[in-house]
Amino acid sequence: MEMGEPGRGRRPWRDRLVKYRSIAALLAGAAGLALLGTVLVVLPGVVVEHDLAGASIAAQDRLKAVNDVRTTLLQAVGGMVVLFGAYATWRQLRVSQDGLRATQEGYVTDRFSTAVDQLGSDKLETRIGGLHALWRIAEHSARDREAVISIQAAYLRTHLPWPPAGPQAPAADTSINDVAPLEVRAADAQVALTGLGVLLLQPREQSWINLSVTDLRRADCDGLWLPEVNLDRSCMEAAGLYHANLTQASLVSVNLRHADLKTAILRRARCVLADLRGARLVETDLRDADFTEADLREANLRKADAGGTVFRSADLRLTDLRGANLGTADLLQARLTGALASTHTRWPAGFDHAAAGVVITDDPGPEPPPLLQPSGITTQHPPLRSMP
Repeated sequence: MEMGEPGRGRRPWRDRLVKYRSIAALLAGAAGLALLGTVLVVLPGVVVEHDLAGASIAAQDRLKAVNDVRTTLLQAVGGMVVLFGAYATWRQLRVSQDGLRATQEGYVTDRFSTAVDQLGSDKLETRIGGLHALWRIAEHSARDREAVISIQAAYLRTHLPWPPAGPQAPAADTSINDVAPLEVRAADAQVALTGLGVLLLQPREQSWINLSVTDLRRADCDGLWLPEVNLDRSCMEAAGLYHANLTQASLVSVNLRHADLKTAILRRARCVLADLRGARLVETDLRDADFTEADLREANLRKADAGGTVFRSADLRLTDLRGANLGTADLLQARLTGALASTHTRWPAGFDHAAAGVVITDDPGPEPPPLLQPSGITTQHPPLRSMP
């Protein structure tokens, strides 16, 4: 017995099986045609005889009646053929769609795996390409969006820990004016952050994103959507957050010194123990946010909406509150010595701002338009008088 052809003995059996199936198909087709011929030849006459019930009619009339029945049967058979053809076409379309969907999913899976592999490259441009590829996948594939968002957040946490680690990262005590913008010192991290802030605009099944204990000094977050993001104990000094959405974000013990939060949304944000010295919160939505024991010295809150905001034991000394809405804010034990206010500043009912040390001055008037270039990149920040 030869071992080189293990399937040799099975071939005659397979050939016979194919032959039998072909013969069976031919016989079935022939039987179907015979049955159809019988129905079209014999059945019309039977139907006519049954309807006449023995009545005598002319041969010409009988022939016309038989032809009418035959025509009706042919139309019925033709309709059945059309319906069967439509059903077969629909089934073929479904099979094609399922195959196309499987092919697309396989293609997306391959792209996903390739992009993730690129994140571990030693080349900056390769990592940036991988992040952009993941970003694009998440925009077109809802089922992969959560995974991409988690990868982007993990990428930021691992590549930008706070306090900074690694010889290339600026030291924690480096002056903010000597720290390069994030897009310069870590372009890949800026791409991940931007992608995260754009993808969070899409409908999601989960909520919280963890970016805690991250070094985001001078990051460009202008206009990004970052609701329900955990930034606890992160450093966002001099970050650009112009018109950013931080609704219900957790900013416990975060460093936001000199950050630009003009027209940002911090509704219901938790900013307990946050350091916002010198931060710009002009026309910012602070409604129902919690700034308990936060340091807001020298911050600019002009025309900010702080309705229902909690400032318990917060340090608001030297803060600009001109035109701010504090009508329903909680200022229990808040320190306001040297804070600036105007006649347009609204205070809680019964609150004695003069006794708190607030200085009344002129209203600043309309706010200037935002800079075309993010202020977090171009601004040189003066030293804070409140620094230890």
